[in-house]
Amino acid sequence: MSDIAHLDADSANAGMISAAEQRFERWRKICGAFAAPLAFFVTWTLTAEALTPQGRSLSAVLIAVAVLWMTEPVPLPVTAIIGPTLCILFGVASAKTVLAPFADPIVFLFIGSFILARAMMLHGLDRRLAMAFLSLRWVGGDPVRVLAVVGAVTATLSMWVSNTATAAMMFPVALGVLHTLHELRDPNGRTTLRDWPYATGMMLMVAYSAAIGGIGTPVGTPPNLITIGLLDSLVGLKISFFRWMALAVPMLLLMWPVLFLLLRVLHPVGKMSDRAAGDLHDYLRQQRLKLGRWTAGQVNTLIAFGVALLLWASSGILAIALDKGHPLAALLEQRVPESVAALLAACLLFVLPVNLRGRFTMTWDEAVKIDWGTILLFGSGISLGKLMFDTGVAEALGHGIVGLTGAQSMWGLTAVAVAMGIFISETTSNTSATNMLVPVVIAIAQAADLNPVPPALGVCFGANYGFMLPVSVPANAIVYSSGLVPITKMMRAGIIFDILGFFLVLGALRVLCALLGFSQ
Repeated sequence: MSDIAHLDADSANAGMISAAEQRFERWRKICGAFAAPLAFFVTWTLTAEALTPQGRSLSAVLIAVAVLWMTEPVPLPVTAIIGPTLCILFGVASAKTVLAPFADPIVFLFIGSFILARAMMLHGLDRRLAMAFLSLRWVGGDPVRVLAVVGAVTATLSMWVSNTATAAMMFPVALGVLHTLHELRDPNGRTTLRDWPYATGMMLMVAYSAAIGGIGTPVGTPPNLITIGLLDSLVGLKISFFRWMALAVPMLLLMWPVLFLLLRVLHPVGKMSDRAAGDLHDYLRQQRLKLGRWTAGQVNTLIAFGVALLLWASSGILAIALDKGHPLAALLEQRVPESVAALLAACLLFVLPVNLRGRFTMTWDEAVKIDWGTILLFGSGISLGKLMFDTGVAEALGHGIVGLTGAQSMWGLTAVAVAMGIFISETTSNTSATNMLVPVVIAIAQAADLNPVPPALGVCFGANYGFMLPVSVPANAIVYSSGLVPITKMMRAGIIFDILGFFLVLGALRVLCALLGFSQ
C-alpha cells in the first residue's frame, strides 16, 4: 500500500541514512524550494503562445509540482494540495471540477483498505500470520528456506498492508532470526553479524519483497490505484480487482524467484551445522508460542478481511463462471464495486465486539491514524491528470514528445515507460513518479495513435522498482538502519534487480496484456 507514510528526509537523523546522505537530502530540499517557483515562471513565459490561458497556467503548475515532488521541500501530501489549489487560483478550472477527483470511488477503496490494514497491525494479525509460516516444520532451520519464507511472507503481506508497515513488522522478525543463527554458527564470537553476507541478503530480502509484493493487488501500493483511476478517467478503461490480480500476481510470481536467486547468489549462507538448524527451528516455534492464543480482535479482523476478499473477487469469478453479461454478475458489479466492498468490510470492524463490555474491534481514534497523505496524493494525481486532457496540455505534450522521439510502436513506448518509472522512482516516491508519468505516457500514446494501456501499466510496475538507495523507498531505509547493509551492497543488488526488473516487466506485459485483452 502506501509508501508515503514514510520515513521522509526529516527522519534521516534517526540514523537510518549516513551523514553524507543527510546533507544531500537537505540540499535537495533547499534547491527544490528555489527551483519550483523558478520553473513555474519559466514555463509560464515559454508557453505564452503555444497554449490557451488555462493550459498555460496548468503547465506552469504541473512543472512546479513535479519539482516539489522530486525534491520534497514540503511534505508530499502538502504538495498534493498545493497543485489543485493553484489550479483554482489561476483559473484553470472551477473548484468543483478540480476537487471532484478527491471524492472518486477509488479514494474510498483506499480508505476502506487502509482501515483493514490498520486493524491487522493493531491486533497483531500480520505478525501472527508471519510467524505461522516461519515456524512450519518444512522450514526447519535451513537458512536458505528461512530466507525464502521471509521473502514470501513479506511479499504476501505487502499485497494487503503498507509496504513500509510490512517491512517494519518483518524487520525485527528477520533480525531475531539472524542473531539466533549467527550465535549458533559462531558460538565463540570470532566474527560479527556484519561479516556474514547472508545477513545482508536477509535484510535486502525484507525490503525488496515488501516493494514487489505491493504490485499484487490494487490496494497493495498507491501506484496501482492511481494507474487504475487514471486509465478509468482518461482512457475509459475500468480494471476490476480480479482482473488486476490476474495481471499482477503472475508478474509477482515471476519477479520473486528471480529476487530470491539473485540474493542467494550475491549473499551466500556459508557453512551451517546440523545443530544450528534444529535450534533455529526451536527458536521460531517458541516465538510463535509467545504470541499466545488467537484474540477476539484477530479473529474479527480476519473475518472482515475475508469478507473484503470475497466481495472483491466475486464479481470477477462470477463473470468467468456465468459469463460477463449474466444479470447476477452485472448486479454484483454495479451494487458492490470494490470501493463499497472495502467500506463494508471496514464497517464490520466497528460492529464486531471483542468483549462483552462494549469494546469493538476498531475504534474511530485508531481508524483516523490511517495514511491520509496518500489519499490526498491520489486525489491530486487524478485531478491534475484529468485537467491535462481537459485543457489540451496533454495533447500538446504528447505531440511534442512524439515529434522528438519518433515513437512508432506501442511496445517501444512501453519499454521507455518502464525505464522512466524505474529511474524516477529511485529519486522520488513511487506515488509521485506515477502521478507525473502516467498522464504523460497516455498523452504520448494517444498522440501517436497507439494503445495507451500497456505504457501506463509499464510506468506503474516500473515505479515499484526503487532498490538502489536507502532514500529510494522507506523499506530500504528501514533495513539500512540495521547496519547490516553497506551502501555499496544495496546499490549493487539494486542496480542488478532494476535491470532484471526492466526485462521482467516488459516481457510479462507483452504476454499478459495480450491474454487479458489490454494490448488490443
